[in-house]
Amino acid sequence: MDLGLSLSIATSGLHGIDSELAVTSENVSNSGTAGYVKETAVVSSVVAGKVGTGVSVGNTTLSLSAGLQKALYSQNAKVSALTTMDNSLASLSAVQGTTTSDSTDTDTDDTTGTLSDSLQGVASAITSLSATPTSTAALSGVISDAETLTSQINTLSSVYDTQRQTAENNIASNVSDVNSSLTTIGEISKKIMLLTAAGQDTADLQNQRLEAMDTLSQKLDVTFNTSSNGDVTVHTTNGTLLPTRPDQIGLPDSNTELPSSSWPLTYAATTISSSMYYKEGDTSGGISGIMLNGQDVTSDLSGGSLGANITLRDRTYPKMQAQLDSFSYTLINRFDNAGTPLFTNGTSSSLSSDTTKTTPNGIVGLSSVISVNQDYVKNPSLLTTDSNGNTGVITGLTNILGEAFGTASDDTSGSLSSPSSGLGPSGDLATGYAGNQGLSELATSLTTDQAATISNTSADLSTESTVQTTLSTKVSSVSGVDVNSQMSEIVALQSAYTANAKIVTAVQSMFSELLDAVN
Repeated sequence: MDLGLSLSIATSGLHGIDSELAVTSENVSNSGTAGYVKETAVVSSVVAGKVGTGVSVGNTTLSLSAGLQKALYSQNAKVSALTTMDNSLASLSAVQGTTTSDSTDTDTDDTTGTLSDSLQGVASAITSLSATPTSTAALSGVISDAETLTSQINTLSSVYDTQRQTAENNIASNVSDVNSSLTTIGEISKKIMLLTAAGQDTADLQNQRLEAMDTLSQKLDVTFNTSSNGDVTVHTTNGTLLPTRPDQIGLPDSNTELPSSSWPLTYAATTISSSMYYKEGDTSGGISGIMLNGQDVTSDLSGGSLGANITLRDRTYPKMQAQLDSFSYTLINRFDNAGTPLFTNGTSSSLSSDTTKTTPNGIVGLSSVISVNQDYVKNPSLLTTDSNGNTGVITGLTNILGEAFGTASDDTSGSLSSPSSGLGPSGDLATGYAGNQGLSELATSLTTDQAATISNTSADLSTESTVQTTLSTKVSSVSGVDVNSQMSEIVALQSAYTANAKIVTAVQSMFSELLDAVN
């Protein structure tokens, strides 16, 4: 082998090792970066006339399993959605009370601080007053327990309102984040397409794009499709295209400076009241849709933190509010029917049974204003005073216990039935349980239904997180960076570099001696 060929081989080897060292170092430095995929330098032998002439460096490749990556993105969206819901519902759980199994009786539950407990407190106080109808302490006890009940109802309603507003604010924030991720993907794709067309290395840019895709998958359940020219298109689960650049929807890219937090989706949060709702195509609800190029795409956006916040705002908390409003109406109505209007809608207006209008014209938002009748607060003895002015009379108390708290058909059906469907300002909500139950049963049904939503969300989160961990492990086995193996590779490359450098030095020395001999 002549000296020129030896020098060429050694020099190309050094160039190849430089490339491998750069890629390996990049892997190590990004080993903790979410979404980063291990890069592999492509170095191949060059042969001419069956004689090796050195090595060539090709474009860096990514260790990527498209199928596993797609599954992980989908799982990210599920876990992020459940995490968002679980965190939100934790605020409700904190004020709703607890239900635990009674170890001495498998047929009953022990409850602490629930709506059922507060209602039972009122019933117990009325029972005690029936035994001592002239007792000032017993009279005050009924009022106190009634106020505890209405206070708890008001608190629950306030939590629904607060968490619904938080979800609304988060939607606006999530839309901004989604826009940033989408347009970051679009900008990087543009660069990748240019380099791909020129046959240049795009691995680092692809990794940057994968990081943006990983971030987007936390906000929204989407699918990614990569074309042969290096571009990526993003679609929602139902197939709606979410453009990453204006040119993907036929618009000039110069229309928008990218990356952008305000394009392609647009949405502005508003202050929500109990009378407001979102329904596609219904502009009277007070809550606008998330718009894409002039079209409402709110219903197309599911999964991830954005999809979860939309669900919390439009379904979860409105349903809970409707359940509590229905219970509040029934509580007032049945006490009124029993002849003791102990609870009111907080105004001087008569109680309305309209399930779609805002209180006092209807029951929407009633739970936020229900209160104990001030006539009884100021003069508790009215509880045991009959229509003739006689005091110490228990007839009214007996009627409350027998009728307001009754479970017979006459006490729970017809106009006394608790509204169970056609609820909310949009009229499309339902409690999910029968309205012809006693007050205690209604309170239990409400608490049980909402507690199930909380517990099921928590259980689903645990299950889906386990799946996510399993998928992440599988993805990591293919795409992740093993720092120990990468460091070992660096050591081997350093040794190879030293060997090639020695060859270059030796050849240079031989050339010098040859030139000296010629001279």
